[in-house]
Order: sequence, then C-alpha cells, then structure tokens
Amino acid sequence: MAQGQNREALKMAFDTLKANKLRSGLTILGIVIGVTTVITISSAINGLNRRVGDWVSSLGTNVIWVFHMPVIGVRPTAEMLARKKLTLDDVIALRSLPHVVAADGAHQHVAQFRVGAISVKYEGKKVGGAILQGDTAQVSIVNDLALLQGRMFTDEEDLRAAHVCVLGYDTWEQLFDGKPAVGKEVNVETGLYTVIGVLDKLKQPFGGGKNPQDNKVYFPMGTYHNLHPEDLDMWVSVKYDDPRNKALVEEEIRDLLRIRRKVRVEKPDDFEIFGPDSLSKLWGQLTGGLVLFMIAVSSVGLMVGGVGVMNIMLVSVTERTREIGVRKAIGATKRTLLTQFTTEAVALCAIGGVIGILVGAILTWLIYLLPIGLPATLSTLWVILGFSVSCAIGLIFGIYPAWKAANLDPIEALRYE
Repeated sequence: MAQGQNREALKMAFDTLKANKLRSGLTILGIVIGVTTVITISSAINGLNRRVGDWVSSLGTNVIWVFHMPVIGVRPTAEMLARKKLTLDDVIALRSLPHVVAADGAHQHVAQFRVGAISVKYEGKKVGGAILQGDTAQVSIVNDLALLQGRMFTDEEDLRAAHVCVLGYDTWEQLFDGKPAVGKEVNVETGLYTVIGVLDKLKQPFGGGKNPQDNKVYFPMGTYHNLHPEDLDMWVSVKYDDPRNKALVEEEIRDLLRIRRKVRVEKPDDFEIFGPDSLSKLWGQLTGGLVLFMIAVSSVGLMVGGVGVMNIMLVSVTERTREIGVRKAIGATKRTLLTQFTTEAVALCAIGGVIGILVGAILTWLIYLLPIGLPATLSTLWVILGFSVSCAIGLIFGIYPAWKAANLDPIEALRYE
C-alpha cells in the first residue's frame, strides 16, 4: 500500500514537472546550482589533493629539511632573519649521525623576476630565468635525482671548484633540442662550464605545464661559491634509513645542531626542522578554506532552491485543493496526503540534485581537458553527499506544504473553486 502511494506521489511529481516545465525548472534551479558547485569544486580539490599527495611522496618519506628559519606557513620575524646561517660543516657533522644515509647543503641564486635574469647560453641559444644551485656530491642521493645523461659531480670536483655543471630537463631541452649535451660547454653568466649530466623531469604538484625546478643548473658547492659568494643561506636536506626512525632522527639533528650553534638549554631552537608532511599540512589548511567557501556558496543555492520548492508546493496545494477534498472524501488519511506531498517535494529536489551532479560531472570533465591539465577527479563521497543534501532540502522545505494539504478541511476543499 505504502509503495503504491509513493509511486503515485512520484508520478504526480513528474506530472507537475511536465505540466509546468518553466516553473518547475526555475524552482529547482537553486538546487541544481548548489549541487553543481559542490561537485565541481570538490572534484577540483580532490584531484589537486591527489596530485599534491603524489608530489609530496616523490620528495621522499625519509627526508628531513633544516633551515635557519621557518619557511612554510610562517611570516619570518626580524629575529628569525637575523639568525646564524647553517654551514657546510653542519652538513658534514649531520652525516655522522647513526641513522643518516646522506646529507646535502644547497645554495640557490634566483633572478627570474628581475630585468636581465640569469641566462644560460649555448651556440646562440639562450634560456632565461634559470635557477643556479650549488650542492654537495650527495644531492642525488638525498633527492633521488634521476639522470637522463651523464653523471653527477664528485667530491673531488667540488674541492677543486671544477667548471662542470648538471642541467635540468627544460634547460637542456631548450639549449640542445633533445640532443646529447654531455661534454659540451655552456655559458653561465661570465664563465664556461662543461656539462657532465642532464636530469630527468621532476614532478610538480599542480596540473601540467613546465616546472620551474626543471629550469635549473647544478654546480658543485665550491664552483658555486666562486660564482656567487654573497649567497649564504643554506638549505640542508637529510636522508635517513627508515621512516619509522623519523622522530629519533629529528631529535638527534636537534641535539647536534643545538650543541654546534651553542644554544643555551633554556633557549628555543634557532633553526627549523621540517619534512614533506609540513607541505601536506599547509595544503590541508588551504583546501580547508576552499571547502568552507564551497559550502557557503552551495548553501545559498540550496536555500534558494528550498524556498522555491516550498513556494511551488504551496501553489500546488492551492491549485489542487478540490482534488485533495475529493481524496479525503473517499477515505484518504492525513498520513497519506502528508506522505504524498512530502514525496513530491523530495522528488523535485532529487531531480534537481541529479541534474546538478550531471552538470558538475560535465564541468569536471571540461576542467580535466583544459590545457593547464588541472587534475579534477569526481569524488564519490561528494556526489552521494550532494544528492543526499538535495533530498534533505526537499524533505525540510516540503513538510509545511504537505502539512497544510493534509490538514485541509474536506468540506471547504470540495467547495473551493
């Protein structure tokens, strides 16, 4: 009996849509917009979360970074900026720790935002905005760098400040058009440097396009100091043996550096230790704000849609007053009418939810096909949530019209013209 009533209510809902296409379409428009917003934004966030997760994983689960001040999610204070820099001796000392596999210190020189940015030249070809980086010979071990050609520099080349370099993928591709580069000399600023290796492409967190880190030239530390002795900020990367030893290794690094930097027991650290998980936490905070924005925007659409559904249901009750009187006269109970009109409101919102999901899926697909390669991925959780919320809106805003229909006086209803 109840199933038959529900089927009848659904039939009436579709009949209402067919009879009043424009009015019904405008009624559920708010539901469609709200659900479409949820699906589209959640798909973009879901895809970006996966891309960022893959990128963070590529950085290594057993890598710790050390710098003289925080650089992730914190605005440096004057005290932080004035701290003593980390040195190559600190890097060498860190290599002696029991669980440390390798440690690298790096200096960078970036000038892509200035006129006359750094250029790397070869036989008339030039690459602008290149990043110059000085490292120890353990850079490839710490960062798991993959070589397409040649090799990395050695400790011996570092000690004698040899004029050698390793090119990033984009730098090599633009200068050599994909041809072998090992043994060739490139001009960097005022000197010639022999190319001994070329790196493979690096992963990046967002979409397609070029990764700025692929437009880079790596030098031995000694060579780099001859190029830019003014660069003193050293970024230290430490690779350890087992992810399970992370807390122990962090404590060992902290103890060693506090001793080396002569930090008093009662004083806080004058350096920062962090890892790839810090990037994940920062990204989580950013996406948390996007989720709140999505909820706020979609809530407006859903509330407008809910009010529209209530309005059309009240109009429907008024238009069908005589029909309700007839149904009551032949034995329809309040519960039957309450179920009928509530089901009709839920059905209207469910149709809006389905349309919103389909539109959101189409937009997700279009975003995925954009040239920027934004990795939008449809989220099953948000699809279910969006549909469920749209049905809940129908239930909440359909209760009052259904209650009004169920409580009409049958005699008065039969007299209604």
